[in-house]
Amino acid sequence: MDRVKQAQEDSTDTATQILDVAERLVQVRGFNAFSYADVAGELGLTNAALHYHFPSKPELGEALIARYAIRFMGALAEIDESFSDPLQKIDAYTGLYAGVLRSQRMCLCGMLAADYETLSTGMRGAVVDFFEGNERWLAEVLKQGRDDGTLDFPGSPLEEARSIVSGLEGAMLIARSMGEIKRFKSAATHLMTALRP
Repeated sequence: MDRVKQAQEDSTDTATQILDVAERLVQVRGFNAFSYADVAGELGLTNAALHYHFPSKPELGEALIARYAIRFMGALAEIDESFSDPLQKIDAYTGLYAGVLRSQRMCLCGMLAADYETLSTGMRGAVVDFFEGNERWLAEVLKQGRDDGTLDFPGSPLEEARSIVSGLEGAMLIARSMGEIKRFKSAATHLMTALRP
């Protein structure tokens, strides 16, 4: 393997490791509660090495959101491929949140929303885009369910989708503060039950 290719792979591996550590720190502490020194310390890097890959913390934040959104939207595509029933799709969707909570983390964009006023303009836009993407996907599932008679809810599919996303994000926060994932599961079950005709 030539040196240039090896250097590129090493650089990519380091950037991925930085993103992995930073993502965990944001999901556990919040964006404003970690520093480059925290990431560098965990990886045995210098702050200069972090700045080489991500020159500023907002650039690191934007990269975190972009990667998280790609993975999350990929998970939604997998749900679409795996299930045809709208209720099963929504159940699988709530399962994504439960999985994050089980790993003792919070939704990355939910944590960033808590820090919204202190985020860069680019990060703010990316957080909003993430939630709007979730709402659009859910609205399509809800519309499908209303059209085929498997779901029933007041208002528009988009209004219901917004309510579900807000409910799940809030349920994660409460469950985390109480240290009880069953609180999240109970809230998710209530949301699902309310959608049945």
